[in-house]
Amino acid sequence: MPTSDVASSNRAIITVLGSDRPGIVASVTGALAERQANILDISQTILQGIFTMTMLVDLGAAAEFSELKAKLDELSEALGVQITLQREEVFRYMYRL
Repeated sequence: MPTSDVASSNRAIITVLGSDRPGIVASVTGALAERQANILDISQTILQGIFTMTMLVDLGAAAEFSELKAKLDELSEALGVQITLQREEVFRYMYRL
């Protein structure tokens, strides 16, 4: 289903990849909650000890993209996982079929 430019301009894709350990989901979702971001969709899997999570989030008016990116970069270092934040339109452009 196509989305309008207004609706998707405040949305982002977050991906997390790394060795499974307690606190990954809590840390990432906590950072989102602190910035009033809303999780629209989430998928997570653990494959032989490797944790993967993909989230579609609405940043809303309160969340600042660069501030959230800085926080997720900090969490990535602290948790020892790779965390990527991309604007939805960039993600869709990069992975178009």
